[in-house]
Amino acid sequence: MILESLFNKKVELTELRKDFTVLSRQINNKPIVYFDNACMSLRPKRVLEVMEEYYNKFPGCAGRSNHTISNEVGKAVDESREKIAKFFGADKHSIIFTKNCTEAINLIANAFPFKSGDLVLTTDKEHNSNLLPWLRLEKKWEIKHDWVESGVKNEFSMDNFIKKITEYKGKVKLVSIVHTSNIDGVTNPVKDIARVAHRHGAKVLLDCAQSAQHQEINIKKLGVDFIAVSSHKLLGPNGVGALISTKENLEQLNMFLVGGETVKDSTIVDFVPEDLPERFEAGLQNYPGIIGFAAAVEYLEKVGIRNIHKHVVKLNEIASKGLSTLKGITILGPKDAEKRSGILSFVIKGKNVHEVSLLLNNMHNIMVRSGAHCVHSWFNKEENKKSLFKEGTIRASFGFYNTEEEVEKFVNAVKEISEL
Repeated sequence: MILESLFNKKVELTELRKDFTVLSRQINNKPIVYFDNACMSLRPKRVLEVMEEYYNKFPGCAGRSNHTISNEVGKAVDESREKIAKFFGADKHSIIFTKNCTEAINLIANAFPFKSGDLVLTTDKEHNSNLLPWLRLEKKWEIKHDWVESGVKNEFSMDNFIKKITEYKGKVKLVSIVHTSNIDGVTNPVKDIARVAHRHGAKVLLDCAQSAQHQEINIKKLGVDFIAVSSHKLLGPNGVGALISTKENLEQLNMFLVGGETVKDSTIVDFVPEDLPERFEAGLQNYPGIIGFAAAVEYLEKVGIRNIHKHVVKLNEIASKGLSTLKGITILGPKDAEKRSGILSFVIKGKNVHEVSLLLNNMHNIMVRSGAHCVHSWFNKEENKKSLFKEGTIRASFGFYNTEEEVEKFVNAVKEISEL
């Protein structure tokens, strides 16, 4: 099996898989099949190497001291910031490092200049990370939260969105939406959403946690104002993510976390904020994580985002076709696998989703996720509580290092379990 990189080199998938040490692991003399990429991607050796290099060669603070090691860290972080920003089509001064996508969204929730009566609009399929910050804000302050109901096919409804934002007559100040859903893999029409939102005076925050590994995410091309991402879904390390925007938008935000490195100077009664982006990066940063994040996006560029997207869609098509031939299987989302990117959520009639997940793991070393996938609000809708999806779903999510042979093994395993 071959992936064609952006550099027009032919790269054997078997060779790429060697970059991911865990894929060679066996449990009970059987190879593992990792289909939980929507939760966390695997890391190539290069990411681990650059992080280890930090700890072994220059394990110091960036920007605080004036010695060789500190300067080396500062240089590595600055270069990493530039690489990551470029990957998302942004300027290096317009990327704020956070702990993850969740923290990036919470940063906006706490720093956006809301006024009493302002409204935040989301969809009805948001991860808790893009729902709870707004519910908490609604309880704490005098802002409101509302959502756009999906259409008849459980996909984003532009008609419902236009109707909703029009009804509020300029009160919607922020549209905060998921790019690609983590429950069914459906991607929302972001460019159209952004155009409508801006026409009504609202900013747009895009949760790209699920989309960034297999879709081109360029903040300028998408036309949104803020992008939130996590490194751990992008082949990168845990504990680092980013909020990406423009200088103009970031200048409008209030300071959120404050402390070391967020100010130019302070007295006992006041302080002078630091320039962007440092004013939003309080305390010592996750330097090895940032450096590893940059190595991860370099690796993604080497393989090619378009190639990754084509590959995971192909795997989903094979898996979906295989499951559709089995009795009692219902797939969540559009019938067309291409609309579900690399995510395949399903249920088996009469089978508990968690038990199926355990059987896949214990019998075949196939690792998937089961449950509500942190989107409890969608599964708790009255119509869904009465549906086959009332307990959640079994979710297989594919990465570019997964193979057709693994998918075939998965389909056969599901068949075996469905017949128990």
